[in-house]
Amino acid sequence: MGRAEDAIASAAGAPIDTEKVSAVQAAVLAWFAENRRDLPWRHTRDPYPVLVSEVMLQQIQVARAIPFYLAFLNRFPTVRDLAAAPLADAIRVWADLGRYKRVVSLHRTARIIVAEHGGVVPREIATLRQLPGIGPYTAGAIACFAYEEPVAFVDTNMRRVLQRLFVGVTGDRSAASEKRLQHLAEASVPRDRAWEWNQGLMEFGALHCTARRPRCTSCPVQAYCASYPEIETIPAEQPTRTGNVPPSRYEESNRYLRGRVLARLREHPAEAEEG
Repeated sequence: MGRAEDAIASAAGAPIDTEKVSAVQAAVLAWFAENRRDLPWRHTRDPYPVLVSEVMLQQIQVARAIPFYLAFLNRFPTVRDLAAAPLADAIRVWADLGRYKRVVSLHRTARIIVAEHGGVVPREIATLRQLPGIGPYTAGAIACFAYEEPVAFVDTNMRRVLQRLFVGVTGDRSAASEKRLQHLAEASVPRDRAWEWNQGLMEFGALHCTARRPRCTSCPVQAYCASYPEIETIPAEQPTRTGNVPPSRYEESNRYLRGRVLARLREHPAEAEEG
């Protein structure tokens, strides 16, 4: 499996089946080799583009992020270029991607990296976590996808796959359940193929073991799945809606207000620097 067995601890009183983990690893890695999408950030181990991609991909669909990612790196090809630019310039290039707090945090992060880390994106998770806008998932993704560190992190797709494979169809989000999923994630990372595994697990959840219509009949890990065949008889998972009911008028919507903020910053770049 590529990891010492004593590193695969039990969680919430349930031992982890190391043979099953090994079989799942092999199946998912083989699936990923055949179904891997050609995404631009998968062609680099440069930590700065990886950082940009991970910030953009926070709750943004992959297809939508690609043109913004390419445009952003074309304008700011290095972390020093981004750090030296006015915040208003970064916001202009970020444009209609939305979620402008993220580009503000990314710009602050670039300046901290230049000022405190010699222009090199840190590889240690603890150090990455101290940067603006970088949480546990993003820190783990940068460490793995840029530096190929064998670390575990869980996004929505990865969590779904691990839950279905090793726990079952239950939607339990208790602290004990989350702790077990984290243990499962840590146990499943092959030390010598961490980049492929984490990319593959994420891709498998995005394309095959999807929330609404998982492809169980053609699933390469069906034989090891704790949710099969029960999952075929339960209603499809629905996306979680958060927040209040959307306003009836466009002028009251978040999209309209974000556009107004962006227009203001374009007209008055000094305000962006002061904020």
